[in-house]
Amino acid sequence: MASMGAAKTMHTVLSKGCLIRNSLPAAYQLSRRRYADEASRPGVAQVDNMMEIGTRPIFSEEHDMFRQSVRRFFQEEVIPHHAQWEKDGNVSKEVWEKAGAMGILGVNTPEKFGGVGGDVLSAAITWEEQSYANCSGPGFALHSDIIMPYITHYGTPEQIEKFVPRMTAGTCIGAIAMTEPGAGSDLQGIRTVAKKDGDDYILNGSKVFITNGYMSDLVIVVAITNTEAKSKAHGISLFLVEEGMPGFKKGKKLHKIGMKAQDTAELFFEDVRLPKSALLGGENKGFYLLMNELPQERLLIAAMAMASCEWMFEETRNYVLERKAFGKTISNLQTIQHKLAEIKTETAVGRAFVDQCLDIHSQRGLDSTMASMAKYWCSDLQNSVATRCVQMHGGWGFMWEYPIARAFVDARVQPIYGGSNEIMKELIARTITSKS
Repeated sequence: MASMGAAKTMHTVLSKGCLIRNSLPAAYQLSRRRYADEASRPGVAQVDNMMEIGTRPIFSEEHDMFRQSVRRFFQEEVIPHHAQWEKDGNVSKEVWEKAGAMGILGVNTPEKFGGVGGDVLSAAITWEEQSYANCSGPGFALHSDIIMPYITHYGTPEQIEKFVPRMTAGTCIGAIAMTEPGAGSDLQGIRTVAKKDGDDYILNGSKVFITNGYMSDLVIVVAITNTEAKSKAHGISLFLVEEGMPGFKKGKKLHKIGMKAQDTAELFFEDVRLPKSALLGGENKGFYLLMNELPQERLLIAAMAMASCEWMFEETRNYVLERKAFGKTISNLQTIQHKLAEIKTETAVGRAFVDQCLDIHSQRGLDSTMASMAKYWCSDLQNSVATRCVQMHGGWGFMWEYPIARAFVDARVQPIYGGSNEIMKELIARTITSKS
């Protein structure tokens, strides 16, 4: 188990830079960072290694220190065990607690609520470093930067006090249950119902494809509370459902073609009695709360996609520099050189856009349209890069022991979850064609 001293060190790194910066006016923060860092921080298109620490003007030296610690954590505590976790279908409870002790869960959650108290860019570092490790098993990003914000933004003081410190420590694993067997991206198609019974609610329904579902201690469940509403959007609520509640059952871990170490499960709710204190954010307000939080979820997917592209590029470049064919390394072949040139250029372009989104989001200015653009374009690029990198590996790219094979299958779900890319295009198009 990592020592509490390590967690304190991590917190100090964040406190010296990110927390102090958050106390300053946003305009001053932005101008100071740009004047201080832009001249000395190259973009990924300008460096020898696209994963190099100390690049990209949106980050500071304090961020670099944090990145070094997070990178070390994934190298030492995740990569050596990931193959076994793939066989098990889930990571260990221990790695969650180690992540909590190291201060890399709840990074962007305010300290006053029991989080680490860092900024959005520090949280983004944890997303990126997981992709740089090419280990999709730990569901840390979902837990810290999708689930926890719902509680801190909309929870009561009692709900925050009960769950957030334990989630930061990694002793309470969070999940969110939206998707149902007959309702994917269309949240208005859900059928799970929570009916009033005195001051309580009786929850019935089922959910599917729930990340962290099998290991979850706490699940935010989307359910209908007003069946008479003019649309389901006006009658949806969110509930905090805890492991061990009578009637809450977990199905088997689902066998996926990728992300094999990340537990994904079906969840069943059979007459689960929920007290009023389990309601999150007010009755019939769930749809609007979901809409408020989706931009960060989609940005998270885009950021992890871009980091994966950078990792795949470096992994493939190293491979072609070593692999020989026709008496010389295949990196001497013009077709290989051109493919690498295309991938690096496309990745650098995508990185510039995602970093712009991260910068805007750090100032609370990212809107749904821009987040949707980032999610669809970057996840599509991730799959395109994965296909080309596997091709450059030849037959070995089809072998599971080669990391590029895992990156290839893990990429496939990115255009599907978080709202399918077809839905992303629909959302973007509405802002283009609607008349104001």
